[in-house]
Amino acid sequence: MPRTSPCTAATRRGRLSKAAQFADAAATIEAFADQAEDVADAYVTLLVHAGIAAADVMCCARLGEHAAGDNHNEAAVLLGKVDRGLANDLRTLLGMKTKAGYSALAVSSEDRVRAGRASARLLEAARLV
Repeated sequence: MPRTSPCTAATRRGRLSKAAQFADAAATIEAFADQAEDVADAYVTLLVHAGIAAADVMCCARLGEHAAGDNHNEAAVLLGKVDRGLANDLRTLLGMKTKAGYSALAVSSEDRVRAGRASARLLEAARLV
């Protein structure tokens, strides 16, 4: 069972703001890079954080709580109670987190595309909820 924290309206607004900030920063990095490969890991890492924050927004809106543990997979489990497809998008992003942020290996161009699509779906859903 995931550890959770109750949400307030301020929590929801704050997490939505962070989701947008991370997504905007990712878009800026990608737009100003000479080559997308040069910033792929930073780009994907920001999209992962945007997706996590967006998931919190949706859980707050629909369940009145969001995941609070250090294990982000718990956020995907909780989001699955709201929308299984979006939970899969979050899992996609979380699957790239270690490679993008902590590994010596670079994410692939396919990973960049998948991360962009998954994050965009999560953020759009968070904005609409």
